[in-house]
Amino acid sequence: MASSSGTSSGSTLLQNSGSEEDLQALMDQRKRKRMISNRESARRSRMRKQKHLDDLMAQASQLRKENNQIITSMNVTTQHYLNIEAENSVLRAQFNELSNRLQYLVEIVSFLNTSSNGGFDSGEPWTVPDTTAISDSLMNPLGLLYLSQPIMASPDIFQY
Repeated sequence: MASSSGTSSGSTLLQNSGSEEDLQALMDQRKRKRMISNRESARRSRMRKQKHLDDLMAQASQLRKENNQIITSMNVTTQHYLNIEAENSVLRAQFNELSNRLQYLVEIVSFLNTSSNGGFDSGEPWTVPDTTAISDSLMNPLGLLYLSQPIMASPDIFQY
């Protein structure tokens, strides 16, 4: 009996070790599948990450390009503004000069009207009916030096 029980326990061991080997093989196969699946998942993840990085790089490049265009446009607009501001300053200076000259001419006409009527027959102080009398008085170069002076104004004068 001992011998028969010994052979039966040996075959059980063989069956147990066979099933352990099958179990081990099955576990190894599952492990390999899991490893392959994990590698594939990691590869897909790296590809997604690289695509996202490429998209971000393209977006950054596009934003830099737009930013440069905006800066260029802003510089052109600023230069245009400065040019117009300088021209406006020149026009203001010319306006002030012409206003002063007009005031001076009005004072001359008023003076000519009031001092012995200046050869004018009109009683109104601001009218000049006889242009020959005024042109004769304007022919005196020492009396009206300011008329020969040009209007001088440039944008450089108004730098602040």
